[in-house]
Amino acid sequence: MPDATPAKTAGTRPRILHVITDPRRRGAQNLARDLHRELRRRGQASALRALAPHPDAAPDAPDTLATTVLGPARLHPATLRALRSAARTADLVVAHGSATLPACALALAGTRTPFVYVSIGDPRHWTASPLRRLRTGALLHRAAAVTALADEARTLLQEHFRLPAGKVRTIPNARSADRYPPAQGEADRRAARQALGLPVDGLLVAWIGAIAPEKRLDLALDALDRLPDVRLAVAGDGPRRAALEGHPAAARAQFLGTLADPAPLYRAADALLLTSDSEGVPGVLIEAALAGLPAVATDVGWVRSVVRDGVTGALVAPGDPIALAEALAKVLAGDRAALGAAAREHVLEHCELGVVTDAWQRLFTELWGR
Repeated sequence: MPDATPAKTAGTRPRILHVITDPRRRGAQNLARDLHRELRRRGQASALRALAPHPDAAPDAPDTLATTVLGPARLHPATLRALRSAARTADLVVAHGSATLPACALALAGTRTPFVYVSIGDPRHWTASPLRRLRTGALLHRAAAVTALADEARTLLQEHFRLPAGKVRTIPNARSADRYPPAQGEADRRAARQALGLPVDGLLVAWIGAIAPEKRLDLALDALDRLPDVRLAVAGDGPRRAALEGHPAAARAQFLGTLADPAPLYRAADALLLTSDSEGVPGVLIEAALAGLPAVATDVGWVRSVVRDGVTGALVAPGDPIALAEALAKVLAGDRAALGAAAREHVLEHCELGVVTDAWQRLFTELWGR
């Protein structure tokens, strides 16, 4: 994607500090890394810091920018002091993910450095109690701006926390198209399967995510139980893995663990399955669409901003394995190439990293000019 931003030196643009919860490879962290990398490529000063370590965080790959950890825990006094110190070298701070909101509100209190909060989930789930809603609303009002991943999320944030309309902006989740190329024919698909140790023949569905209760891998296995000719490749790890490996349908599921790069799995699969009870705009849906893969997903959060029912895949109500199985069977039996092409065209227009970075730079320039 060409850079649509006028050429400027780094000194005439605001210096950006991205703050993530921890160094894991998860939704908010992945968006922060991609945006950080793209800003640096465009010549804008950008730094990335994690609040605290995490035991499940994989080491940074040799070809990636290392993530500096600020302190021992998310809201530890030493962490907040380190964040306040790091912010002195920035003009704007971007807080990615829920734990970064209180950290930035506390650490930057009394300073002249504003922060932008990136809301990635559904606030109806993570602020269910009145007390939590009140506390979160107070913190959001401290931010210079709040970004939502979809227009529906923006409206909900404004109404839920009584935020001024101009404070909340819609900037979609994003991935780089270069990192998720579609399979180049059947030979490429078979080679990707072979490299992952998957059967080279037959229908294969990918499921990618943390194996945690809210992601509902159990529903995917229940649906698989109704589709005897389909196999499932599960990429991810989590607290429910051991229990779900004993599911009756697990004999046709292959647990791959956490993949450093999921792109080969997208090329290997015939469709992506997302079964969550709660989501924002999952990055895996964007990645799969860029790879030309249709998706069957639960209609939660802002999933429909990526998956268009009947056009790029299928949407079903959450918690219904029978509906999942029926929708998946329909997608697998239909014109998968047409669905995948429509999915790729849609996300290239709305969720490609270059397009989204343009929107971020416009927001940075506006806030810096105040």
